[in-house]
Amino acid sequence: MSEDTGSILKEAGEKMAKSVEVTKEEFTAIRTGRASAAMFHGLTADYYGTPTPLNQLAAFQFPEARTVIVTPYDKGAMAQIEEALRESDLGVNPTNNGDNLRIVLPALTEERRKDYTKLAKTKAEDGRIAIRGSRAHAKKAIEKLVKDKEIGEDEGTRAEKELEALTKKYTEQVDVALEAKEEELLTV
Repeated sequence: MSEDTGSILKEAGEKMAKSVEVTKEEFTAIRTGRASAAMFHGLTADYYGTPTPLNQLAAFQFPEARTVIVTPYDKGAMAQIEEALRESDLGVNPTNNGDNLRIVLPALTEERRKDYTKLAKTKAEDGRIAIRGSRAHAKKAIEKLVKDKEIGEDEGTRAEKELEALTKKYTEQVDVALEAKEEELLTV
């Protein structure tokens, strides 16, 4: 295998691995029956005119499985944090006691679990699409090398087979992560 095809396959593999990681990160943001810090990943509050991630504005504590205590570092940001939590898609209504916000997560209904499962499937498909995009980009690069006669057709075919194997490997990783998340969501 030439250095060119090796670097193309290496780059494609790195991009595919990154797609799998991003998909897994997005899965952690989907709420299950237990409270976790990942649920608040990606939520922002308006802090002095700047959208700021909640994890930079407050500390999160989890005294019980479905209870979260949010303690702002700056008490002046309490209203903005409370508003951001109310408007998020978490479906929570924080209680303000002056010093912190207390969130009691409602138990997931059967319907809500199914909605979250659909969301997980959508995120998994987004991950697969990203993987296939990396494959298409690498395949074009390999075909260009063959067309420009920088590598032989046999080597191009061999590189494309390796690319397909990489694609299958990373797509299966997304599928395994999806299965685990579905099981987690549907376990009552």
